[in-house]
Amino acid sequence: MKGTRLAQKPITLALQGGGSHGAFTWGVLDRLLEESRFDIEGISGASAGAMNAIVLAQGYMQDGRDGARQALKNFWESVAIELPFSAANGDIPEMHDIASQSDLPSIMNSYISMLRYFSPQQINPFDLNPLRDILTAQIDFQRLRTESPIKLFIATTRVSTGTLKLFRNKQLSLDVLLASACLPLINRAVEIDGEAYWDGGFTANPPLFPLIHKCSAKDILVILLHPEARMQVPVSATEIWHRLTEMGFSASFFTEFQGVMLAKREAERSWFAIGRLERRLRNLMLHRIESPELMSQLGMHSKMNAQAGFLNSLHLAGRAQATQWLANRSDRG
Repeated sequence: MKGTRLAQKPITLALQGGGSHGAFTWGVLDRLLEESRFDIEGISGASAGAMNAIVLAQGYMQDGRDGARQALKNFWESVAIELPFSAANGDIPEMHDIASQSDLPSIMNSYISMLRYFSPQQINPFDLNPLRDILTAQIDFQRLRTESPIKLFIATTRVSTGTLKLFRNKQLSLDVLLASACLPLINRAVEIDGEAYWDGGFTANPPLFPLIHKCSAKDILVILLHPEARMQVPVSATEIWHRLTEMGFSASFFTEFQGVMLAKREAERSWFAIGRLERRLRNLMLHRIESPELMSQLGMHSKMNAQAGFLNSLHLAGRAQATQWLANRSDRG
């Protein structure tokens, strides 16, 4: 990964999914939006990354950077209040205590254990989804389809083929966003135009290629939520299941990322950049903001923890990581 100063340059963002860990991305975005030198051209996202992308675009469309920051704050505060089993306490633990705050209430652990034995139709027969009400109240999809100044690329997975389906601005809807975050063990598949969809993180988490092919910004900033490595080998059935799930959601990104880097190296070896894509790859700069040490310490089921204190702590951690990244970029004029 190369570093460069992003002074007065357009950038694109690729936002990874990770349930409640998306509050870390909220913190990163909150800090980046304070920097007027950034011009966000496009955002790709899956699952929680898609939520952050759409909410940011909604707020930005209404009131610029300040509107985007407020929209993200409103969304995550609503998540802490509305999602089941959340305890909306206002306590914000010290940074070194975030891991201890990631543990779920016992009732939530019991609910998760039931997911292995009952389908969404059985455990949630009325197809209740608190995110539906939150998004309906906060997002004007009709305006986003026609007025958003930010290009949006929302990842979903076709249930029938297991392949990626990207939805762009003109195709956005409440169902598209719910499909991007549809975990098959928790929610029923979301049907759009006769096709059933699951979480976009299965096939692109987050997608990079639309930011390369459909945008012109040279700088792509990827915000990651899954640790690349876990040193401890899982032993129990629950730990093995969790690690397999985590690997599945990470594999799609690293496969695409390695492909992009290989293509970039080949383009840089060429004497002449004849094609548009070759020239684009030569100039492409990829950046990452992540906190693998923090994420590897969080509880196995912490992605479903919507307690206010935990979400606020992740937000602060994201802001701190973004501040550090900005400082490193400024040092590399």
